[in-house]
Amino acid sequence: MDEPVRLSLDEVHALCRDTLVAAGLGEEHAEAIARSITRAEADECHSHGLYRLIGYVASVRSGKAERCALPTLTKATPAVLRVDARRGFAPLAIETGVPALIAAAQEIGIAALAIHDCYHFSALWADIEPAVEAGLAAWCFTVGQSCVAPAGGTTPLLGTNPFAFGWPGPSGRPFIFDFATSAAARGEIELKRRARETLPPGWAVGPDGAPTTDPAAALAGALLPFGEHKGSALSMMVELIAGPLIGDLTSRQSKAVENGDGGPPLGGELFIAIDPAVFGTGNLSSRLADADELFALAKAQPGVRLPAERRYKARERSRKDGITVPATLFAELQALAGG
Repeated sequence: MDEPVRLSLDEVHALCRDTLVAAGLGEEHAEAIARSITRAEADECHSHGLYRLIGYVASVRSGKAERCALPTLTKATPAVLRVDARRGFAPLAIETGVPALIAAAQEIGIAALAIHDCYHFSALWADIEPAVEAGLAAWCFTVGQSCVAPAGGTTPLLGTNPFAFGWPGPSGRPFIFDFATSAAARGEIELKRRARETLPPGWAVGPDGAPTTDPAAALAGALLPFGEHKGSALSMMVELIAGPLIGDLTSRQSKAVENGDGGPPLGGELFIAIDPAVFGTGNLSSRLADADELFALAKAQPGVRLPAERRYKARERSRKDGITVPATLFAELQALAGG
């Protein structure tokens, strides 16, 4: 078996940027996507890392995504912001809207940001992390093309419909979680297929509706929600608030306009941010200390690990030592960069 290839984070960024620009994507979009993929790789979030570059390039070359159109920011009210991504990729739209979301939440106490008409492929923890690092509590929701059956069903209807939440934790290490409402993210299934690994039972059904551990059969059939009816209900919640509520596509509508190039789906994204300094009552330091006590008591129990802790440790390693890429994936990316 070929040895993995080691890259510095600067090399990851350059590989992404140069490959996207060579494919014909505008420089500003290429830089934003490169930052997004590099963050994911730094945190060992491989399902949203370099592997995603293949889909981004496919959508550039197929003409599905706009190559150079820049997102535009408007305000529906002082607390409700909108970014029209203009059929471009999400990372630049997110970088356009989130600073304004932060400013609005800090001024008013609570604010929302809807991103419309974007092709979204990034990890939601990375989307909200700037807001949480600014001292805000934040949520983010997005839908995808339908590949998940509701609890009790076997036919795709919902997207993996992830959501994220972040709290401004101590020492610059926010409490952030981000997960799909399906048993696993679609990207995880695709990585299992590429690695020729089987799936755990309960993740998916095949095209015939029977349970399967074959990733290819799962992608041809339907993924299942986590926690049965609980995950299914949460998925429908995400579907509603990141689709009809903000006036964007449902998962089923997104799939209907998909061209099959393997790139990101078209849809919208909803952010909500609350500033504890403005929104709460009583002493802010005391309230934040109460939250820190909750984290400390949880970690005092043997075996407990808080969300994001693994990623922060990975980030420290990656900044020092770089990251490793499977040799087969690296060869595929080199071929991609060469056109």
